[in-house]
Amino acid sequence: MIEKEYKLSKTNEKAVEKVVFDDNLHYLHMVFNQSEGLPEHFSNSNVYMTVIRGKLSIELDDQEVHVYEASTLLVIPINTKMNVKNLHLETLELIIVKAPAPNN
Repeated sequence: MIEKEYKLSKTNEKAVEKVVFDDNLHYLHMVFNQSEGLPEHFSNSNVYMTVIRGKLSIELDDQEVHVYEASTLLVIPINTKMNVKNLHLETLELIIVKAPAPNN
């Protein structure tokens, strides 16, 4: 078999899955319920963030919080301060791709 197969969890519980972590890219699957999210941090690569379901509330650098709905792809440059949260009732599900893969 040439291809590699990965399964993403189907859950409504908080999840941060490192699906693919190799020298080329990092591919993560995340699920957050209301008031959950990531600690504030700086992006360590170019980040491609796809909202699969729910609404993403995100604050980048010194901008106000912006809200993005499902079927939205955000491209966030390296070294951007990020504050990723679910401020809504509906479960938030994200796919995050970091490319090129961070060195750390």
